Amino acid sequence: MKAPFLLGRLLFGGFFLYNGINHLQHAKDMASYAESKGVPSPELAVKLSAVPLIIGGTSILLGVKPKLGALAILGFLAGVSPVMHDFWRMQDPEKRMQNMVDFMKNTALAGGALALMGVDEPWEASVPVEQLKPGQSKLTRKVRKLGRKLAA
Repeated sequence: MKAPFLLGRLLFGGFFLYNGINHLQHAKDMASYAESKGVPSPELAVKLSAVPLIIGGTSILLGVKPKLGALAILGFLAGVSPVMHDFWRMQDPEKRMQNMVDFMKNTALAGGALALMGVDEPWEASVPVEQLKPGQSKLTRKVRKLGRKLAA
């Protein structure tokens, strides 16, 4: 196993999972900032924005459908960054600089998500997930697996 890839994956996925949970735990606090940016239904928007963060972060952490997880993260970053970190509209130099830093950080994170989308699946040290074939129930899969074991 390539330890740097696994460690990087855990840090990257964990970052997004943590932030998704944080969005749910602090939705009311975060909603005031979203409201100041003109986001409609800000508390609901903050809670809904947690969904791609949690799905994407978990997917990358576990290595389960990681390309879809990276796509969820990329979608979040592409949708949120220009609205929440619109530094080009700010007059105050401090606010402009902070929002530019946040926007560029999100741009770099989007680059990381894009890079992960280029890694062939399955990833090493991923949680194994068996795929059901169309029309196949879990019971059918278990019976066939048991039959193969008995036949061996």
